[in-house]
Amino acid sequence: MKVLIVDDEPLARARLQRLLAHYPDYNHAAQASNGNEALQQVKLQAPDIVFLDVDMPAMSGLEVATQLNKLSVPPAIIFVTAHPEHALEALQLSAAGYLVKPVTEQNLAKAIDQLGRLTRAHLQKQRPAAISYQLAGVTRSVALEDVCYVIAEEKYTRLVFTNGEALLDQSLKQLEQDYPTQLLRIHRKIVINLSRLIALKKADDGSHVVLLEGCSCLLPVSRRAYKSVKEHL
Repeated sequence: MKVLIVDDEPLARARLQRLLAHYPDYNHAAQASNGNEALQQVKLQAPDIVFLDVDMPAMSGLEVATQLNKLSVPPAIIFVTAHPEHALEALQLSAAGYLVKPVTEQNLAKAIDQLGRLTRAHLQKQRPAAISYQLAGVTRSVALEDVCYVIAEEKYTRLVFTNGEALLDQSLKQLEQDYPTQLLRIHRKIVINLSRLIALKKADDGSHVVLLEGCSCLLPVSRRAYKSVKEHL
């Protein structure tokens, strides 16, 4: 795993680097002495773990963590600080660990051990997302990656997926709430699987349509949704 060490004190960075040398699986990728450098190094190195000092000038570690948590796949963050009173704020930022300076070999070992521990919540989150439906009284499901689009028709909601279709009990609004980053509303009656969006085109009548991977039909885009669809391409 790639590691980024962020601390405005060179001696603190050197100490942590020395302690991490005992862990061959943790490759020291880079160092940063302030928040701005940290954000730049994360873009360049894509580290798996960031050891992040809380008390830094200009931009604190807590502010850096807030920015990192906005990434689609943020690194694990282990806060390092001389002030234990920041622990609550660290927990609120989903910290993977918390080390109090001076960092000891024992405390580092405990933090690293915690990183590799799976909980039931982690396992549940790792399960592939799927949409369930009823067919002849039997509950079935379609992996979200196989979904093309969902369309609201007169009395039901129709799910169109690779090699099939199904009727759903859920409304489009419910599906959007359940899968806010995977589904995108393109029309009052249509949501699409964002990962299948290939192109936005202008039709002969001046309206706009989208082309989806694995879908032969062109789906209409409303004027209200046009800007959002364009931003996701």
